[in-house]
Formats: sequence, structure tokens, C-alpha cells
Amino acid sequence: MKKVLITALFAIGLFSVNAQSVDFGLKAGVNFSTLRGENLSVESKTGFHVGAVAEFGLGDKFSLQPELLYTQLGTKGETGGDFKSEYISLPVMAKYYVFQGLSLEVGPQASLLIGDEFKLADGSIADVEIEDFDLGLNFGLGYNFDNGLFVQSRYTLGITEVQENPDVKNGAFQFSLGYIF
Repeated sequence: MKKVLITALFAIGLFSVNAQSVDFGLKAGVNFSTLRGENLSVESKTGFHVGAVAEFGLGDKFSLQPELLYTQLGTKGETGGDFKSEYISLPVMAKYYVFQGLSLEVGPQASLLIGDEFKLADGSIADVEIEDFDLGLNFGLGYNFDNGLFVQSRYTLGITEVQENPDVKNGAFQFSLGYIF
């Protein structure tokens, strides 16, 4: 787990050496998340994310955008249960600018669990073992306005299991508003 984060930070450092421009900013937004797996009867849960971004320009059409985010995920059971998980996430998005301002984005996301709670329908808390590390793949698009504001929309497809039995993975739609300084 630590090796993945160190490798990601090292890769970001290498890209920054070749970057033509570097911009920093902040972003925040809403998450609509759920758990994916066989025989799960769950509904989406609303949470939020907030954090810092950097964008390394790699030419006229390409850039790399690493982020450091606090994010809430989870799901609601159809019978009234509620699962909430909190992560520190490191997405690294490769961005291709289709035209001025509009970008298509794809990239991996490594996340460390910092908290979780599974509340049953009767209000009691259940003890559920969740993996500390989550790896996902992000797909999305964004638009950067000339005044520094930007909007982004993405889907995070969980790759690793957050719980082994049953095989359960995270999935989340994320809508963000941010500002580049």
C-alpha cells in the first residue's frame, strides 16, 4: 500500500520536471456512491469530497492532474441499513483537451480507508471488516473556464474488493466545482 503511494508520488514528480506549466487549486463536490457485487440490494448514498489539485501542462492538448481528496462513499440497504466509508484518495488524471477548456479524463485512483460505519435498520452499529486500501479507475470530463473556475464529472469504478465475502467493490459518480489559482 505504501509502495503504491510512493510510486505515484514519484511519477508525479517526474511529470512535473517535464511540465510546461503548473497550476494549483482546490475542489469540492458531491458523490453518489454505491457498493457493487452479486446479490446486493442497495441504493446510492450521497456524500461529498474536498481537496487540492495540481495540473501539469504537457503540451497544448495534454495535461496530468493529480489530486489529494477527502471523500465519503457508501450505500444504503433497501431494508434501511446504512454504510458509510471515508477515504483519503489520490486520483491521477490524464487529461486530453478536445478544444479550449473541454477535457476528457482518465486515470487511476488509490484510496486509504480512514473510517467506516455500518448502521443497521434498527440503529445499532455492526462490526464489518473493510479493506484499508481501495484501487479504482476514473473516467470523466471537465471544463476549465478562463477565470480559473472549473467543473468536473467522473465515475470511479472500483477495481479491488473492499470486502471479500461477498465480493464487493466501490462505485461512485462525482461532480466537482473548483478553482485554479
